[in-house]
Amino acid sequence: MSKKNNTSFTEFILLGLADTMELQAILFLLFFVIYTLTVLGNVGMILLISIDPRLHTPMYFFLANLSFVDVCCSSTITPKMLVDLLSEKKTISFAGCFLQLYFFIALATTECILFGLMAYDRYVAICNPLLYSLVMSRTVCLKMAAGAFTAGFLNSVLNTSYVGSLPFCSSNVIHHFFCDSPPLFRLSCSDTHLNESIISTFAGVNTVGSLLIILTSYSYILFCIFHMHSEEGRRKAVSTCASHLTAITLFYATGIYTYLRPSSSYSLGQDKVASVFYTVVIPMLNPVIYSLRNEEVKKALWNVTTRIKISPFLWLFG
Repeated sequence: MSKKNNTSFTEFILLGLADTMELQAILFLLFFVIYTLTVLGNVGMILLISIDPRLHTPMYFFLANLSFVDVCCSSTITPKMLVDLLSEKKTISFAGCFLQLYFFIALATTECILFGLMAYDRYVAICNPLLYSLVMSRTVCLKMAAGAFTAGFLNSVLNTSYVGSLPFCSSNVIHHFFCDSPPLFRLSCSDTHLNESIISTFAGVNTVGSLLIILTSYSYILFCIFHMHSEEGRRKAVSTCASHLTAITLFYATGIYTYLRPSSSYSLGQDKVASVFYTVVIPMLNPVIYSLRNEEVKKALWNVTTRIKISPFLWLFG
């Protein structure tokens, strides 16, 4: 078999999620609703945090960044997937494929780092409340967020470069619904073990590094909670941390399963299911998790909706 250079292909073919048009139509409706809720929920969360002065704190600053990343990450994958579910031929250009891969890796890495920063923020707030305003000042928070985005996009440059340098031969059919590293490795006609090891190392450093920050922070947080004398303070701390831990568990469980498990256990079908969860479902769930389990967010939402209902009457009778 003659090897072709990766420039031999001008496009890739995505197999997608379903084989029949009937199932594709059902999935289109399902994912369209999920994507709509994702955009409304996360954009709504950003606007709510911007509008309500009581939410102008480091915790909600990072939550707004997380919502922004979720909208962008979902928009990198879902619109193209929705179009493909209504199309007979599911193609993506060579450049478009690697552009999608680049933004997906960049945003996923940024989200991973943001979870670590949010855990550190909770550690300082609960364990060192007197130093909180100093340690988590506006300038520090801005630098942390900028660092998370910078690290995410730099990491993506390296990852995408390694995948893009591979020679692809004979087949341009991707057994997935978007361009991701594992299915692209399967199309290469060269030995990809080194490339996969390098990418797994980068993913491992980001994931393990963030997890260490999270585990260390929450170890101290649990110790502090157990030694709190105020029942109200203990309840509030547990409520705030519970939503964060729920979001972290969902994100890391699917991410580790997909990218850090041995390549010998790789399964296209299982990988698609896990990918749907962390690219489509989790971005929708994050604002729900943080709003339902957070009293401050619920109060802010109630105040904003009440103000919207009352304001027309104030204008009418004012």
